[in-house]
Amino acid sequence: MKTSKMDNSRSMRNRVVAASVIGTAMEWYDFLLFGTAAAVVFGHVFFPSGDPAAGVLQSLATFAVGFFARPFGGIIFSHLGDKIGRKPVLTATVILMGAASTLMGLIPSYATIGVAAPILLVLLRILQGLGAGAELAGASLMAAEYAPKSRRGFFTALPNAGNGLGAAGAAIVLTPFTFLPQEAFLAWGWRVPFLFSSVLVVVGLYFRAKLTETPVYVRNVEEQESQARAPIVEVFKTEPKTVIRGLLLSIGPNVATYVPSVYLLTYITDNLGLAASIGTIGLLIANVIKLATIPLAGYLSDRFGRQRIFIAGATLTVLAAFPMFWLLDTKNTIAIWFAIVLVLTFALDLMLGSQQSMLAEMFQTNVRYTGMAFSREVASAAIGGTLPFIFAWLSNLTSGTWALSVVMIVLCVIAIVGVVGTPDRRDMDFVDPQKCKPDGVLEAD
Repeated sequence: MKTSKMDNSRSMRNRVVAASVIGTAMEWYDFLLFGTAAAVVFGHVFFPSGDPAAGVLQSLATFAVGFFARPFGGIIFSHLGDKIGRKPVLTATVILMGAASTLMGLIPSYATIGVAAPILLVLLRILQGLGAGAELAGASLMAAEYAPKSRRGFFTALPNAGNGLGAAGAAIVLTPFTFLPQEAFLAWGWRVPFLFSSVLVVVGLYFRAKLTETPVYVRNVEEQESQARAPIVEVFKTEPKTVIRGLLLSIGPNVATYVPSVYLLTYITDNLGLAASIGTIGLLIANVIKLATIPLAGYLSDRFGRQRIFIAGATLTVLAAFPMFWLLDTKNTIAIWFAIVLVLTFALDLMLGSQQSMLAEMFQTNVRYTGMAFSREVASAAIGGTLPFIFAWLSNLTSGTWALSVVMIVLCVIAIVGVVGTPDRRDMDFVDPQKCKPDGVLEAD
């Protein structure tokens, strides 16, 4: 009987991991597909003007709109996730993101319907951002709450591997169309990858329909007389310092994600005058490698501690800030690919592989979804959504790339400050939160 229960638990954990990876892959397919299109397509299709730089800035501003919507989506959906359960919320986010992305591929150009085109693009980007605001936090949370504590870092990192899977998928689907003549690519080629999102919705719903609610959440509902009526209020009331730490440490992954995956595409095409395919192939290489490096980082966080692995990734980003642009400026394809992999894969994955399990262990069960989503998504809006725009603006304002590198360094140092002093809770059981003292040391049962 005991063996049967263990087998059932292991089977459900595997389902959770599969559903989490696929859902996160879909999020990153949609979001990074939009980021790539914002860098090389939307300025021509939806924001035409006599000044190419102005078109790029307008396009990247639209990219940022999705990030500003993400905290609101995180608050709304994580509130529901803490109140009614993790599963129904994650089903809703898959539908919302996939539908928004599919419809983007159907928007007529500015030349066809005028100002209605960018308005529709912005509205759909907001819907996409609302869904994405709770997706990764919820997927990682389900994996964390099902995982054995000795391997929590590894299992919680696996949904982040969906980042690489989704981004690689976006690059695989988009790259062949970049070889079309520019007129054909801008007319219809870029639309096909967006329409493919409809297929991903069906796949995501299939896997998530097989999930059950996490035992930790069910026990929390059964054993506590009342849940938090307003989780966002409760988390600020009971754990304000934890929220601030979560916000600060979440800055680092955003720097190492959106500078190389979005801004560098603009830099490669507009500043260096090279083909967009060089950047998209570099993204493909980097994200394929992620399928191994993110789980490895999660394993290392179980072995050596979340904080140490995260700080190693943030420090590597600091050290790579200047060399990354030096490599790009060589205009050598191999050097460009190495620059992308250095930051987007090796530096970022050390942070991603430890970030989600660290956040999950920082918050109590009744506000865990809210705390994770709020910390992650506010940082994403403030940093991830604005950096490509700010970098494009700084590039036009200053000579060289030194200012861009300095910004990267300062932001990653702030992320390190957020991690320093965060208690190591690798041995924490996801049980009654009263069993965990404020300093992170567990009391004996």
